[in-house]
Amino acid sequence: MDLEFGDADVAFRDEVRAWLAANVPAEPLPSFDTAEGFAAHRAWEAKLADAGLAAVSWPAEFGGRDATMLQWVIFEEEYYAAGAALRVNQNGLFMLAPTLFNHGTDEQRARILPAMARSERVWAQAWSEPEAGSDIASLRSTATRVDGGWKLSGQKTWSSRAAFADGAFGLFRSEPGSERHRGLTYLMFDLRAPGVTVRPIPQLDGQPGFAEIFLDEVFVPDADVIGEPGQGWRVAMTTANNERGLSLRSPGRFLSAADALVDLWEREDGDTSSADAQRVADAWIGARAYQLYTFGTVTRLQDGGELGPESSVNKLFWSHLDVALHETALDLLGPRGELTGDSAPDAGRWPAGYLFSLAGPIYGGTDQIQRNTIAERLLGLPRGAR
Repeated sequence: MDLEFGDADVAFRDEVRAWLAANVPAEPLPSFDTAEGFAAHRAWEAKLADAGLAAVSWPAEFGGRDATMLQWVIFEEEYYAAGAALRVNQNGLFMLAPTLFNHGTDEQRARILPAMARSERVWAQAWSEPEAGSDIASLRSTATRVDGGWKLSGQKTWSSRAAFADGAFGLFRSEPGSERHRGLTYLMFDLRAPGVTVRPIPQLDGQPGFAEIFLDEVFVPDADVIGEPGQGWRVAMTTANNERGLSLRSPGRFLSAADALVDLWEREDGDTSSADAQRVADAWIGARAYQLYTFGTVTRLQDGGELGPESSVNKLFWSHLDVALHETALDLLGPRGELTGDSAPDAGRWPAGYLFSLAGPIYGGTDQIQRNTIAERLLGLPRGAR
């Protein structure tokens, strides 16, 4: 793995850095878990698309700029360092899009990706069900074959961005009597189609970052099946591995937070012999280690490798790094760490970030599920009793 950037990479970094410096709004956008904020984020992502920066690693024909995966990592680091807005269409960009590149048809990519890049169509993740959270293979929602397509019935929950999104993607049991990973089909569907009911779920901050989705014989055409019917589990592993292993949580997110934590420690403490100094150093080192690990993953992928069960190790690492980093910040602030809003230190980023970090060991597969995957698929340990 060569850690030296080539001339093209340096030129790309400088271009991105200059554009972000000139275009990132001086004030943060409203939360995308509100109707106002969702619209503001759509407009921001359209601006990114106009500059060819919405999905830099995609082919130009779909709204990207044919950047290498290394350049995508560089872009993400510059994006977070500039304080740019979180991506409202992250479920589409970082989960559905890789699935379409791997398993979709030419027609699907041409129809879906350009609108996704501009966030003209924002996608929600429809995986979990009331009795099938991290154990997605136990899902009960069904897809019944009809003339020209499928009818979906059932319930999805904890669907990120579904309160305001346009479409969703998920797995459905399409073969009656099938069990676990067999007989599943991966489908996309319109959240405004007849038979779809979306019920927002308030988060700890009261905003509807999630929603329940109720499906009552919702028609989906064959054109919106990704991969082969009945082979949805194999397709879904592409989505899950990207969520856990590379794209959804890029190193830039943690590098930016770790640098902000160092700045906070210098303001609030500055004692290099304190226990908090060690915790700050651990967080900074963890962020850099994650960066180097990602460089290694990018190198492997560019050499023809794939994301596999190793993504579970990655997911465990970044989710716990995020929690520890924000806990350290709150401990440095003491009682002031409970403040939110403009009067709070760093505009309240630390309590807000902490609350969000607590979801990390749950979404994308709980810690327990990831440890099972590591034990069975990486270490070759015997499967325990179920």
